[in-house]
Parts: sequence; C-alpha cells; structure tokens
Amino acid sequence: MTTPLAEKIKALIHAHGPISITDYFALCLADPEHGYYRTRDPFGRGGDFVTAPEVSQLFGEMLGVFVVQAWQKHLKPRRNLRIAEIGPGRGTMMADMLRTIARLAPELYAEATVHLVETSPTLRAIQQRTLAEHDGKVAWHETFDDIPAGFLLLVANEFFDAVPIRQFVKTSSGFRERLVGLDGDEQLCFGAGTAGVDPALLPPGHRDAPAGAIAEVAPARSAIMQAIADRLFNSGGTALFIDYGHTRSGFGDTLQAVLKHAFDPPLAHPGEADLTSHVDFAALAEVARARSVHVNGMMTQGRFLLELGIAARAGALGAGKDETTQAGIRAAVERLVGDRPGEMGELFKVLAVSSPEVELPPFDK
Repeated sequence: MTTPLAEKIKALIHAHGPISITDYFALCLADPEHGYYRTRDPFGRGGDFVTAPEVSQLFGEMLGVFVVQAWQKHLKPRRNLRIAEIGPGRGTMMADMLRTIARLAPELYAEATVHLVETSPTLRAIQQRTLAEHDGKVAWHETFDDIPAGFLLLVANEFFDAVPIRQFVKTSSGFRERLVGLDGDEQLCFGAGTAGVDPALLPPGHRDAPAGAIAEVAPARSAIMQAIADRLFNSGGTALFIDYGHTRSGFGDTLQAVLKHAFDPPLAHPGEADLTSHVDFAALAEVARARSVHVNGMMTQGRFLLELGIAARAGALGAGKDETTQAGIRAAVERLVGDRPGEMGELFKVLAVSSPEVELPPFDK
C-alpha cells in the first residue's frame, strides 16, 4: 500500500536524490497538498491520538491555574496582555484555561487578548467553534512572530514534538546524516549520506558512541525557542512547554509515527500518520539561558499537575456526582499523572521559563 505523499516523495528522490529526515518530517506534516496537519483533524477517538486536554478538562484547568499564578508573580501587569498558545489542537485546552482564568482572575481575563498560532485551516475552523463564546477576544496567527507586542503568557502542549529534527548515524567512517531514499523495490528506506558532519552539531560524548548510534538534533526547535526567549526578554512574561521527551541530552532514535492510536513504521504511511520525535528539554533550556531568560525548572507532567492541585480539583469536580462519573474522573486523573514507565505522567515533561526572573510554583520552591 502506498499514499499520495509517498509517491510525491519518491518522485523527489528520483529527481534529486535521497532527502534528509528534516525534509521528510516536514513533508509528512506540512506538505500543502498531502501533509498530515494540513488535511485532517487528528485528535480524539476518531483521529490518530488523544492529547491530555482531550483526556479531561482538568488538564487545561491546571494550566489556567498556572497562568494566573504566573501573572500574579509578575505583579499583575494590565497593559498589552497576551495569552497565547502554539499548536492549539481543537482549542479544548485554551477553552478550559480561559474558563479557569475568568473564574480565578476576572481582571486578567478582561484585559488580555488571546492569540493562537495555527497553520491548519481545518483545525482553525474547529478552534473557532470551540472558542465561540470568546468571540472577539481571540485572534489566529500563522507564526509566533505575528503575535502582537506585549507581556506574554504562553503555553505549548505537544508542539515541539512535531517540529522537524535532523538525525545523524554513526558509521565506520564516523557520523553521517541519516537520509530517506529508495531500496531495490522502489520502497522508501533509511540510509546514510557520504559527507562528513560538523562535530559541533553532535551531542557530547559522540566520539565514544558505538557504530549504529543515532544522534538527533533540532535546529528548528532551537530557533523557535530562541524567538520565544527573545520575546520574553524584551517584553516580559512566562512560557510553559509540555511534551514527551527527556531532560538529559543523549543518543537514540525517537522518530515515530502514530496511526489510529497505534505505532506505525515511520516510512509506511507518509501524510496519513502523525510523525513526531522526543523533545530534548535540556537543549531548549540551554537556548533560553543563552538568551538571558530564566529557566524556572523541568519536571514530569505528573508531578506538575499534582503539585498544582489536580487531585483537589478532581474531588470538587466529582462532588455530588454518581459513582460512574466519579470513577471516570479518577481514571482520567490517573491517566494524566501516572508515573510508571510509559505513562503520561512520567513520559511527558514540563519546562517553564520567565523574564524577568520570578518564582513560579510548582517550580522554584
């Protein structure tokens, strides 16, 4: 079985030779005609995966609590307030956040404008319906740089994992860029380039890596993080990032595809499966520090949500409800905070950065 995008990629390879993982990644997700995020709504049970905001309203509510606390720690600025999200999915998380912000800090809700960075026309339409009650308060943008100037409270959940990466593989001749080419049966396959690699691109310890080791670097992610950090440094604010990944840089192939809630070989269904890779939070934090922005800290999603009070909020949400409803709430919380290997609470990490430096619970305690 093939896909329309697979045929397009094969034609590109025939014309110009093997392509980088970066180019393959970008084509799979953002090709104007066949790109995964350009052509469909991937979220929820009817899509290919379920994100934390779709698991329970409690997730977005806890992020709303964090945003209110951050605004308070920044001494409650009132002018040119921007609440923003990059990659807002179906708009569910922002809806839950805004409901919580309006309840806890009505003055913040009243003064702030809301900005969503979204390139998919399909998802924009869904977000507009989800956030209809906030009509006139929400604006959509193609890029982060389009968000109007002002104090920024930014959140991004499962955004960086969808920004393309580069991969380098250790061969007998040293590290070479990992490429996508064609095998003898005209099927997509992985290979290695012939040109050497600038050692500055590789993680520490690359000289001792064994043959076959794969190093992942993400210049595009670093560039986005730099833009966000510069904005915070110049205008003030806090940014919160949640994604699956690791807090220490290392080696390993984390490129993966998901199709209909199951893992899929990354080259099997280009354009029809979601393509992601794990986020190197240590690298993102280093970019922020290099731009003179304070790194409040990193922790697991489970710890973050628990320390923000998700258990107490779940109890209040279930108070007076029937046992089935209460059991559903408990199951959702356990799914969000579970800390066994592979569970969301352990797999997903949270990074917060701010400028000027402020103490942000549950970080900086």
